[in-house]
This record gives sequence, structure tokens and C-alpha cells, in this order.
Amino acid sequence: QVQLVESGGGLVQAGGSLRLSCAASGNIFSTNRMGWYRQAPGKQRELVTTITSGGSTNYADSVKGRFTISRDNAKNTVYLQMNSLKPEDTAVYYCSATPPGPVIINYWGKGTLVTVSS
Repeated sequence: QVQLVESGGGLVQAGGSLRLSCAASGNIFSTNRMGWYRQAPGKQRELVTTITSGGSTNYADSVKGRFTISRDNAKNTVYLQMNSLKPEDTAVYYCSATPPGPVIINYWGKGTLVTVSS
């Protein structure tokens, strides 16, 4: 069982920056694929970015060049640096963890709200 706790959300003006953190516990963090997803009001949850245990990253087109995912295995933490924020980035941001194994299981945090004002 993996537990995830996000932090760092808040209110920011368009063009500003925020850094989200997600602290993980419950398994060997370094082996997890970690990710950030978001869900805007009235919309489905969507992928923002992922990072593998080896450090390979993947980004949604909408955030490429503005968001950066990173991980600190010593601290069991994954980060999402968000720059040049836009009002359309407003959403609840969720951290996810996918441990290795024959069956894909995604663990989720409770989310942190990011609000970008225009």
C-alpha cells in the first residue's frame, strides 16, 4: 500500500509559478513510476506528466515547456514545478504512484487545489 500526500497548491496570478510536492510512503519509492494528473471543474481527470524510476519524463502538450517534474528518491518525494501559469491550469492536482509488478495498480493522493487568476 502506497500513501501519497500532496502539498503546495494555492492561488497565483497568471504568469506566476508554483511548486507542488508529493511525499510518498509505504513501499520502495525509487521503483515507482510517479505522475501528476489534474481535474478541472466539470472535466475529466487528465494526465499532466510522469517520471519513471529511471528518470524518463513525459508531458502533456498543454504543459510542455512550462512544467517540470522531478523526483528526490532520498526524500521519497516527487515535485511539479509550474511556471508561466495560465487560468486554464486551474484544477485539483493529484499525485499518482505506480509500483512495478505484473498488475498495474495506481495509487492516488487526495489532491491539492491550484487556482490561477487572470
